[in-house]
Amino acid sequence: MNIKLVHLLSRRTTALVAMFLVVATATSSGLPAFAAEKDTKIKLVLQITIDQLRGDQPLIFRERFGEGGFKLLFDRGAYYANAHYCHADTETAPGHATLATGTVPARHGITNSEWYDYEKGRIVYSVEDQNSPLVDQNSVSTAGTTSSEKGRSPAHLLSTTIGDEIVLASFGKARSIAVSGKDRGAILPGGHCGKAFWLSNGKFVNSKYYNDALPVWVEEWNQKKVADTYRDKAWTLLRDKQSYLRKDIDDRSFEGYYKHLGRTLPKPLACKNDEDYYEALLHTPVNDELVLSFAEHAIARLGLGLGEGTDYLSVSFSSTDYVGHGWGIGSLEAEDNLLRVDRNLAELFSFIDRKVGLDKVLIVLSADHGVAEIAESMKGLSIDAQRIPSKEFRAYVNARLKERFSTEHDLIKTFIYPYIYLDRKFIADGGIGAGIDVVQDAAAEYAMQYQGVAYAVGRSRIARGELPANTGYYARIVANFHPERSGDVHVVPKQFVMFGKVKTNQPGEHGSVWSYDTYVPVAFFNVGVKPGFYRRSIGPQDIAPTIAALLGIKSTSASSGEVLKEIAE
Repeated sequence: MNIKLVHLLSRRTTALVAMFLVVATATSSGLPAFAAEKDTKIKLVLQITIDQLRGDQPLIFRERFGEGGFKLLFDRGAYYANAHYCHADTETAPGHATLATGTVPARHGITNSEWYDYEKGRIVYSVEDQNSPLVDQNSVSTAGTTSSEKGRSPAHLLSTTIGDEIVLASFGKARSIAVSGKDRGAILPGGHCGKAFWLSNGKFVNSKYYNDALPVWVEEWNQKKVADTYRDKAWTLLRDKQSYLRKDIDDRSFEGYYKHLGRTLPKPLACKNDEDYYEALLHTPVNDELVLSFAEHAIARLGLGLGEGTDYLSVSFSSTDYVGHGWGIGSLEAEDNLLRVDRNLAELFSFIDRKVGLDKVLIVLSADHGVAEIAESMKGLSIDAQRIPSKEFRAYVNARLKERFSTEHDLIKTFIYPYIYLDRKFIADGGIGAGIDVVQDAAAEYAMQYQGVAYAVGRSRIARGELPANTGYYARIVANFHPERSGDVHVVPKQFVMFGKVKTNQPGEHGSVWSYDTYVPVAFFNVGVKPGFYRRSIGPQDIAPTIAALLGIKSTSASSGEVLKEIAE
């Protein structure tokens, strides 16, 4: 159900009044010299999320980038080089929700991509909704859930988003659009008041939460069949191979693949099976190119940024995540993909400049999480890394619990990283003669005895605040804890230890409390934003309240981040 418009705010609060005259000279990027008038207003907020972009990557490749993309943010924006998430489960859904709401999973409710629902007696997906069937019943679900429910909406999101607040402040006149290659990457930033669209079989779709039928402008793009134009193409290197840092490591035995997309470049995209073809496109830079094309179509057809107030556009690029999972962050594929991300940014910024004028746009860029190097590549560098098979871990803890409490009943319902979910009803009914607190403590004890686990703690101790502060995990575990959705035991793996399958075609992983997973870039650009390169510690939860401050509107309903004082005095 959409949040009702109950705010009566002055129209003046929907835009930022510039505090000083800004005159910027033209750069080699071809972008205009900004002569911002004193009353220049932000007409469009463009929030870009690059899925799985670890914070060091733009810095490593800074000199390799072209003009007008990342360099615009480096040279003329406010760039934060020390931003870390403060919650424990660094996944796509919690990250996107935090970026949009300005708070942590404990408050916005998206604790992980999926969780076990005791009332339903099954696993639920963070953006599933049985009351909101897909407009196109033939649509396929985005990877990342085991739930069979196809309906989609932001029903599980417990906070308003910054896009929602922009709509609320405008009395419903502002447009809020969210686009992504993943459903959760669009739905969570789109919030309750916006319209979200995501890729499925080469088309952009959504659910009846948003509309009974796809808007005409969406069907226009779908009818172009842009995805089909790649059938006779291949993923080849963007530049001369000799210019790549990783030119000699394109065939590492531990890298993954996706069906016909093998370990090396080039990768022909053609495939006899349509479903496999469209799915394979998601695992390549084509994913982002389709999102870029659709975002530009939305800007042009809806006139975003050309209305009386401020519009909001969220663009979540997913290729980096798919490539990182498949071939690893240290692969040649990842290097080429990042150069293509830079090119896409330059194209998007240039397009918006032509349609709206960058002097009227607030650009915000970040990522939903970082990522670890592939475990096998770390071993080759003498760093202790390993994989924990999730099924074996669950079986081990379950066997120890059955032995401890003298029962043949499985006391673990399921294990969905980072949570062990116990059979609460059986325990509450006296099935083993011990209370839930005792079983939680026992499960945590056995979990920590498993090789590769650094720490584990029961939900009752989290709820009572009994975690020892000196573990280094306390704040992140608490920030991730929601009483209705978090499991009975929170498990923290050791550094460079990954839960999952030992043999997998997608060996790159993320989701831990460690800095390689929490580290992301944060950048702002607008003529009224003071440029600078900042190394102080901040968090992505600071983005939404800072946007609100720059617009002169209230922040989100569950906001807990801080306004970044360097750029929003």
